[in-house]
Amino acid sequence: MKKGMSDNTRGLIKLTIMRVIVYAILIFLCILCLFFFYLMVVNASRSNAQLATGFSLVPQENFFKNLVNAWNDSSINIPRGMLNSLIIALSTAVLTTYFSALTAYGVHAYDFKGKKFVFTFIIAVMMIPSQVSALGFIQMMNKFRLTNSYIPLIVPGIAAPVVFFYMKQYMESVLPLDVIDAARVDGSGEFRTFNTIVLPMCKPAIAVQMIFSFVSSWNNYFIPALLLDKAEMKTVPIMIAQLRSADYSKFDMGKVYMFILLAILPVLITYIFLSKSIIKGVTAGSVKG
Repeated sequence: MKKGMSDNTRGLIKLTIMRVIVYAILIFLCILCLFFFYLMVVNASRSNAQLATGFSLVPQENFFKNLVNAWNDSSINIPRGMLNSLIIALSTAVLTTYFSALTAYGVHAYDFKGKKFVFTFIIAVMMIPSQVSALGFIQMMNKFRLTNSYIPLIVPGIAAPVVFFYMKQYMESVLPLDVIDAARVDGSGEFRTFNTIVLPMCKPAIAVQMIFSFVSSWNNYFIPALLLDKAEMKTVPIMIAQLRSADYSKFDMGKVYMFILLAILPVLITYIFLSKSIIKGVTAGSVKG
């Protein structure tokens, strides 16, 4: 009996040690992630001369001065740049997620000839880097006179093989075909079934992909830099690059850090609003055994 109790005690001690180790690692990673964000806030509060002196963990008094200087910079229009990026990123996130989920639903719910080929083809497209087709894409946009336009930055995002693959795998695990068949028996059309039944059941996956799509579009520099020439059409990454490439007499690193901080805020807000959906039940109330 004593030996049994000793074994139980030993097991509890091991379990406690493992929990302490796991929590210590999680706390360390959390601090590591937040440290760089804190460091950026600190740098946004320092002047260009203070930043030139080196590393510091203590915030300085130039936060609002840098904010005013960045917001009122004559060489760039930060409010317009953030609005441009917001329009492009939101539109891309919504369209990419919706149509990728719709495509995944078609491949998942229908049994048709060439289904495996379609799936394999889309996965193969996923392996091709966007930079490979960039030159041809830019030339085509020049022919269509779509430079300095939001269209080539939003519409191509509809074809997102990565999002399709994620949604397809997610639907296979949470979307029983019996639910779709029951909806068809009840007279529901395919689009109505998708919009009212499938999308709510896939809400956590949609929230995750919307976050990723929004962040990817918001941070996109390569294609917008090749397509956008007009100052009023430029996005946040292009404007940050402009600030960093300013001549020495106008260069202000404090202003650059402040702009980077402003650029991160919409991403954080998007995550805060959508992250609640990630932890919710996937099919709560949809399928009852």
